[in-house]
Amino acid sequence: RYLISKTSSPSTNNHLVKRIRWGFLLGLMVLIYGSHAPLITLTKVDGKVPFNSSSCVVMIELAKLLISLMTLVLTGGTSNLCAFPRLAFVAPYAVPAILYALNNNLVVLMQAYMDPSSFQVLSNLKIASTALLYSLCLGKRFRPAQWLGLGLLMFAGVFHSYSNLDLEEPEKGEAEEVERLHITAWGLFLVLVYCCVSGLAAVYTEGILKSQQLPLSLQNLYLYIFGVVINGLSSFSSAASDKGFLEGYSWVVWVIIAGQAANGLLMSVVLKHGSGITRLFVISCSMLVNALLSWSTLGLQLTALFPVPVAMIGLAAYLYYR
Repeated sequence: RYLISKTSSPSTNNHLVKRIRWGFLLGLMVLIYGSHAPLITLTKVDGKVPFNSSSCVVMIELAKLLISLMTLVLTGGTSNLCAFPRLAFVAPYAVPAILYALNNNLVVLMQAYMDPSSFQVLSNLKIASTALLYSLCLGKRFRPAQWLGLGLLMFAGVFHSYSNLDLEEPEKGEAEEVERLHITAWGLFLVLVYCCVSGLAAVYTEGILKSQQLPLSLQNLYLYIFGVVINGLSSFSSAASDKGFLEGYSWVVWVIIAGQAANGLLMSVVLKHGSGITRLFVISCSMLVNALLSWSTLGLQLTALFPVPVAMIGLAAYLYYR
């Protein structure tokens, strides 16, 4: 009896393996998210991005679509494609693509009503909007400690963004070149819409992935077909860019495409088998990884207040997951 009690049970081992897999998956996502901005900076030529950003989004969606199709073939799920699905069955998968396309356009539109730094600070409100929508739409009940943790997570993002702002007065000769902090009432309204749409997209995507008993690769296939179509139409109909579709692509751009495609597919796993709230913690942690990578590779300086958001995110995770 003593030997049996001291031997780990299969269920315990399976639980440990599962935790290790989830830890590796989430760590990889944090690294990819955090490396995105530094990689974008590395592509710049004379301070400008040399490629068409909308074409990059299309290529990311296309990569996710091809990987989903390949996964479906390798796992023997092609039998699900033999019968052409009804439009009413597939159409709901278009909603996330529409919502994300709407948010991408809102980001561009908001630049006329606020400066990028203000947007960076205020966009952290999407943590609150996502939590509220999870509670209202999916019936997720949060404990008081979890609400406190999510609040800390939001304020950690606000604090980190605000502490990195350059609030010093510019020199007289630079006054005309430096963009000052500003936001209009219309800009505040748009950022609130952006945060609500972001939360709604996450809640809806999780709801549809969990409500249908289909292979995840097949569901991803439906999602990214619409993603390619909608983003492709948006890219080709845009007359604002004077760059060719693949103009300015370098190996760094292809690394960005591969990383963001992998992150999108990993996020589907999180939404299917976990929770979209985990996505918020991944994004918040990636913000810190972004700062560390920018410091180590680009020579940017970390502020003395950097440990504060690190501690806030750690405490938020403890309160939420304990």
